[in-house]
Formats: sequence, C-alpha cells, structure tokens
Amino acid sequence: MQSLILGLLAALLWGLHDFTVRKIGPKADAAALYLIVLAVGAALLLPLAVFAGGWVTLTAPVLLLTLASGFAAALAGYGLYRAFAIGPVRLVAPICGAFPLLSVAFAVARGAEAGPLVWLGVAAVVGGIAIVARGESDDTAGSKRAAVAWSLLACVSFAATFGLLQWAAELGADLPVSLLSRLAACAAMLAWVAVQRVDLKPAFVFLPQLALMGALDVTALTAVTIAGGFARPEFASVASSIFGLVTILLAWRFLGEALKPLQWAGAVVVFAGIAVLGLV
Repeated sequence: MQSLILGLLAALLWGLHDFTVRKIGPKADAAALYLIVLAVGAALLLPLAVFAGGWVTLTAPVLLLTLASGFAAALAGYGLYRAFAIGPVRLVAPICGAFPLLSVAFAVARGAEAGPLVWLGVAAVVGGIAIVARGESDDTAGSKRAAVAWSLLACVSFAATFGLLQWAAELGADLPVSLLSRLAACAAMLAWVAVQRVDLKPAFVFLPQLALMGALDVTALTAVTIAGGFARPEFASVASSIFGLVTILLAWRFLGEALKPLQWAGAVVVFAGIAVLGLV
C-alpha cells in the first residue's frame, strides 16, 4: 500500500507538471526546457541529500544503477517533451502511459511475483489511460510517426528509470541515489544541448514556470525512488503512470476543457485498476 500511495503522490505532482508543460512546451526547444527543469530539481534536492547522509551506502553496483537510471531519465523526459510538443495527445498519451507493463515485467524478471490480479490491475490502468486519451484533441504539430517514435522512447525509458532507481534505492540511501541520478540526467542533457547547439535563451523566458516544474518533477521522482524501500515498488511506477489523467482532470477543472462521457468511463477504469492493486 505504501508504494501505491507514493505512486499516486507522484502522479499528482507530474500531472501538475504536465499541466504546465502543455502551455509552454511548443514555445521553446524541449532539450532546453528539460535541462532547466533537471537543474532546478537538482539544486533543490542537493541540501536535503547532503544532510540526509547515507553516502557510504553508494557502492560501485549502486553507483552503476544510479548513473544508468539518470541516463534513462534524460531519454524519458526528453522523449516525453518531444512527443507532447508534436502530439496529438490521443496518440502520445497511451503509448507513454504503457510503461507500467514494462515495470511489472522488470520486477518479475528480478524475482517478484505477479499473479492474474496484478496483471488485471495494470491492464486496467493502462487501458483506462488509453480510453481517456481517445477523447483528447487530434491536433498535431508534426509527424505522427515521429510522435510514436518519441513516445516509445519515453515509454521504455520511464520503465528503465523507475526500475533502476528503485533497485538502487534497495541497496543504497534514497536521497543520495535520487540526487546522483538527477545529476547524471543533467549531464546527459547538457551534452545533448552542447552538441546540438541548442539556444537556451527562449527557455529562460519561462523560468518561473520551469522552476515550479523542477520542484514538482524532483519530488515526484524521489517519491517513486523511495518506494524501492517498500514492498511491491513496481506498484509505485504503475500508479504514477496516471499523471496524464491528472493533467486532463486539471484542464477540465481549471481551464474549462470539456470531458466526454468516454473519458469519465476511462477514469473509472483507471481507479478501479488502482483499487485492484491495493488488494494485492
């Protein structure tokens, strides 16, 4: 149950994050936006990780898992930003939101048990997200084929990020692991920005929004990381995947965007899936 709660907290925070990125994503380069978000999150996490201690637990295997998770996080975040920048949401969201299937498969590969009830709950969450996304606009700012490719990259990378982070957190201290993973992601994105000669200036126009997004993102990812210390950490990954539903509900509540009956039905299916996992 603790893992589910942490995952739902992460979903709420990432929903708020994506609610913001939907408004500024098309206005600046995705790499520039994500680099600033990563850097702000690292700056906020640094003092907490330093004073939390536990750095002696960062053995060579833990460091390897942590650095790999940071590289995967860079791919996941950039893929997500790129996918949503060119859309459409009804195509991108179901693909990006399918990573719980991979998360559970990764846990099974590491020895966790996943009976029919677990797969039923995960399938309900993933299917419900797809149903909700079907009611979104079909507008696109680029190639649908490219949107699918970026979405697939984000999906696989999210599963890898969470699996590796939680594995590292099982062996080492949560906050140092989270900080080093984020610094690795920052380094990866900084290298990409330098190689591509991305202009950062347009992104700094949105610094207040990006600072908020950085705080939301680092808190959400740390919550999923902490789940590595509890039973069934993969459930945190599953629950966090409903962030897209949270974003759509926020747009309905605060922007007046209409929700179709099909989307409400999808939301019910999602939360039914979460409830099923709560029974495991």
